[in-house]
Amino acid sequence: MFAFLLTLLIIDALLLSVVVLLQAGQGGGLASLGGGGTDTVMGGRQAVTILTKLSWWCGGIFLLLALVLSFVPRGASSSALQERLRAATPGEPAPPAPLPLGTPTQPSTQTPTTPPAAVPGQPAPSAETPRPQPQR
Repeated sequence: MFAFLLTLLIIDALLLSVVVLLQAGQGGGLASLGGGGTDTVMGGRQAVTILTKLSWWCGGIFLLLALVLSFVPRGASSSALQERLRAATPGEPAPPAPLPLGTPTQPSTQTPTTPPAAVPGQPAPSAETPRPQPQR
């Protein structure tokens, strides 16, 4: 059903293109404002030709077919493909993307430095290292 309606839509689009290209131009445009009477300014009454009627019908059929195609299922082949993709998809989320070069990916494996143990009879070392005093 979908393929048949799609074929009709394509044929209608080609027919609409040919009909529109075969129509005579309106002529004038902004150049018609330079002179003449109300017929040139207001456009006048135009005789409805067979090409004008055909272009309206083809345009309406095109819109109707496009609307109907949006509601028609696309067939069993695409739904079977979707079911296979759903079955092949793992249940757990994907791993995170790798980080750019130069940034650590894992927390540091080095152990933090511990201050040396205090020796009996000597003062315990402080956690901060003394800064050298600037010379003046």
